[in-house]
Amino acid sequence: MKLRLVAACFLFLCSTQVAFAQETPAEKKIERPGVKEVQRPYSLLKPSASFQIGGTADWVVVTNDAVWVAGSKPFTLHRIDPKTNKVIAVVELPGEACSGLEFGFGSVWVPLCTEKPSLVRVDAHTNKIVATLPVGPAGPEGGIAASTDSIWLVTDDNGTLSRIDPTTNRVSQIVKIASGAINPIFSDGRVWISSPKTSTLIAVDAESGTVVAEIPVGPQPHFLTEGTGSIWTLNQGDGSISRVDSKTRKLIATIHAAIPGPGGDICYGAGAVWATIFDVPLTMVDAATNKVTKQWVGLGGDSMRFGHGALWITDYHRGWLWRIALDEFQDSR
Repeated sequence: MKLRLVAACFLFLCSTQVAFAQETPAEKKIERPGVKEVQRPYSLLKPSASFQIGGTADWVVVTNDAVWVAGSKPFTLHRIDPKTNKVIAVVELPGEACSGLEFGFGSVWVPLCTEKPSLVRVDAHTNKIVATLPVGPAGPEGGIAASTDSIWLVTDDNGTLSRIDPTTNRVSQIVKIASGAINPIFSDGRVWISSPKTSTLIAVDAESGTVVAEIPVGPQPHFLTEGTGSIWTLNQGDGSISRVDSKTRKLIATIHAAIPGPGGDICYGAGAVWATIFDVPLTMVDAATNKVTKQWVGLGGDSMRFGHGALWITDYHRGWLWRIALDEFQDSR
């Protein structure tokens, strides 16, 4: 997912712009060895459909009848019909989607890194922006979550988790959590937030807004997902994946994936946890054994979700979204 870069103007160029773009492993000089014994070329995977989103493609959310993906150059939100593999709507955004996408209450919620961070609400029936909220993400690379009655967003670096009432589009509660926390998801009645600064996973009761646990996980957890009664974190410090039991709120597995560094994403589907990061676009973890079973290396990757019998994965730098059918992973050598 995107990190902030400042595009410096050169010589006689008269203006500067702030852009959000993920730094490549080469720029960061990060070694991502992965798990050599299960690796294969990413080029072996063949998408059943591909979509040119824009200059970049990032952030995906899957609903019952659509796949939504954000792009830049220009700033847009694309709606894809998974039955026909056609883009059926393109929504122009007033800034760059920089901190996840979420669906809830008949809308897609898009945090924007505008001059003053904001949050737009896109009606899924009309495919139009119906509200722009004067509250936004703490910065790029965060996330947003929908519980049964609220939208949740970390809105500053000081540990402010904002609860937004979708009936009024206003913040209804402020929950103080660990500073540096960034990315929330909702599961089993709780909002779970990763905190790279403290290397913990924070659990907040979604009814009361009370912090109920802070669980130590791997170093610098960032993106997270839920599946099979667990919360899974992709840890940018060492590239491991932590598994936390959502009922006992205890760490039950640490999976060696060896994909450290900024960016990336993680999701759950078809009995597996899937992780993506530059240079190693796809890692497959068997949720029954907690082991990396397959890993694909090469160009591509950055954000993804599972749904409609397929994995939907972006190629951030080239602006593409791929749909890869589940059968393709089973047949891949």
